[in-house]
Amino acid sequence: MATLFNTSLVDTAEHHPMLRESVGKLVGKFGRKYFQDVTKRGAKPVELWNALGEAGFLGVHVAEEFGGGGGGMGEYNVIVEETAAQGCPILSLVIGSICAPIIQSHASQAIKDEWLPGLASGKKRPAFAITEPDAGSNTHKVSTVARKDGEDWVLNGSKYWTSAVDEVDAIMIVARGEKLDERGRGALSLFIVPVDAPGISKTPIETVLHVPETQFVLYFDDVKVPGTALVGTEGQGLKHLFAGLNPERICAAAINNGISRYAIEKGAQYAGERAVWGVPIGSHQGVAHPLAAAYVGVQQARLMTARAAQLYDLGSPEAGEA
Repeated sequence: MATLFNTSLVDTAEHHPMLRESVGKLVGKFGRKYFQDVTKRGAKPVELWNALGEAGFLGVHVAEEFGGGGGGMGEYNVIVEETAAQGCPILSLVIGSICAPIIQSHASQAIKDEWLPGLASGKKRPAFAITEPDAGSNTHKVSTVARKDGEDWVLNGSKYWTSAVDEVDAIMIVARGEKLDERGRGALSLFIVPVDAPGISKTPIETVLHVPETQFVLYFDDVKVPGTALVGTEGQGLKHLFAGLNPERICAAAINNGISRYAIEKGAQYAGERAVWGVPIGSHQGVAHPLAAAYVGVQQARLMTARAAQLYDLGSPEAGEA
């Protein structure tokens, strides 16, 4: 599909246009019809996921020593956006933007060796469990508790809107310690727990939006995990989280930018083809002006997203931009 969008404005490195073209060609072979069919059947886009992994696109932001591409959020932004722009907005790509940076920045060598090669190839997948009914983006209000039991940990609590639990090998869980400070906050820690660990139960959430990924409510009832499941340092989870939460925001924007591009392309195509009273409907200002306004808005969003990704890769403060 010919694009209306100028990629040179948002691609912040010389190789980004070539990367974008490669992703577009690969995903375009599947396309929107494939993605809609998978969703209608209640299936998963396994073939597309595997193709992205084999091409090295899923691990472009993972270090080369672990089988990744050695790139950053700038490259991953291109991949997430272009995949969605071909009509295939894969939410699981956003999950990869959270877990890989956290593991790479803060996990033990053993966890890195176990997880990063699989994340890079797409053959090993985690879910990310942070949101709770009373603690959406306010991480300080997390109530899921991690209690020390000798060398092990015991988790109790629940999570809400956890994506793709039925597709993954493990869950990265955000939990707080038993002790609360004077403001009622517990120090946070992160754990990687096998999805089939005893004591974990899940209930799917019915959603209006139809996508391949299912959302779940998770319950943790005396879930026992070894000390080696701890990601990073006990009680430093809030600090560790921001290695992944800002990339999540960048990639959530990227997936929306991509599907917005797809929608505008289709709208513009229809406006040029559909004729009433002998002229295309796109020649009327009532159609052309809203399309133009949408185009400008999406271009602005893409520029901001690319800038946030660039700042993240430079190691500069990017929280506001993200």
